[in-house]
Amino acid sequence: MVDQIKTIKTILEDVENDRELSESDAVTLLYQTDENIINQIRQTADKLRQKQVGNTVTYIINRNINFTNICEQHCNFCAFRRDAEDEGAFWLNIEQIIEKATDAVKKGATEICMQGGLNPEAKIQGSSLQYYQQLIINLKKVFPNLHLHAFSPQEIQFIAREDNLNYTEVIMALKKAGLGSIPGTAAEVLDDQVRRIICPEKINTQTWLEIIGLAHSLGLYTTSTLLSGHIETPEQQIQHLTHLRNLQKTAIQKNYPARITEFIILPFVGKDAPLALRNRVKRDQPSLKNTLLLTAVSRLFLGKWIPNHQPSWVKLGLNGATEALQWGCNDIGGTLMEEHITTMAGAMGGTCMEVETLQQAIASLNRPYQQRSTLYDSLLTSKS
Repeated sequence: MVDQIKTIKTILEDVENDRELSESDAVTLLYQTDENIINQIRQTADKLRQKQVGNTVTYIINRNINFTNICEQHCNFCAFRRDAEDEGAFWLNIEQIIEKATDAVKKGATEICMQGGLNPEAKIQGSSLQYYQQLIINLKKVFPNLHLHAFSPQEIQFIAREDNLNYTEVIMALKKAGLGSIPGTAAEVLDDQVRRIICPEKINTQTWLEIIGLAHSLGLYTTSTLLSGHIETPEQQIQHLTHLRNLQKTAIQKNYPARITEFIILPFVGKDAPLALRNRVKRDQPSLKNTLLLTAVSRLFLGKWIPNHQPSWVKLGLNGATEALQWGCNDIGGTLMEEHITTMAGAMGGTCMEVETLQQAIASLNRPYQQRSTLYDSLLTSKS
């Protein structure tokens, strides 16, 4: 035990001295079970957060719009997707999407986050790209200053496949239409062994990395995510973080016009997920303890490369997300206003958060709060 504590102490001292955390050291931290050691990891992550981004906790006023749950894929963690003929299947038209955006703007939203199932019928004149372009164009016509954060790498691959285009053509066309940034979802775990079990029809690791890297080189910022707490190992979690760190290093070192803005852990919610994966995980709700340790280690591992970290209040609940602010996170996320994908999996965190509720949660930690933009390039209001 003495040798182990000494090793952990050395690892944490290295991080505090601005040395990059190695994969093996990060895995060692994730395997810790001693509460005293875990608290040391938490304290180090909290210190690093303060050093890198300060004490202010940011949030964004946004609305999430899932425009369809009709999807050709069958991911083993997803309770959201439907076939077109299924009860509960939906596909919003542009008037409904504009109505939701109008309501969001009235409530102060600066961002619309828009994603949906992979619906092969979503085409205009036989073109998937035209359909997705029109979603953007119609929204930007009514709300030219609204930031559209939309269409994951999986959706970009889907459009390219359907229209026989390359990824650059799709990304540039969406950007020209008015797309502001791309969600780093569909990443799940960037390990093809895991992906073959939890999302066998989804794009592979290399394709996800290629599309995100292309987006950065073409001037579109992205977020980054990790779906944790199902069948993946700590080694696979850290390999995933290595991919993200390397993507960001490439964007910075090659002076790309865009990069990753934030990292978000999305812990698996199993309550109403498909039976095959639920039976393997045997847990309805995320483990807060495991998520918090991963949150801290992620801060230590991603270091200066990805300084903004966000918990998921939808998955962890507001109390869990607030606790994560003491484990390395500096952003509490957005108001969302509605959320279907996680809620339909059985999450207990809710679907909408009032600005005042987020502010009160942050203030309960005696930390200042500040509204931010999608790209963290402008901070809109502040409160000490």
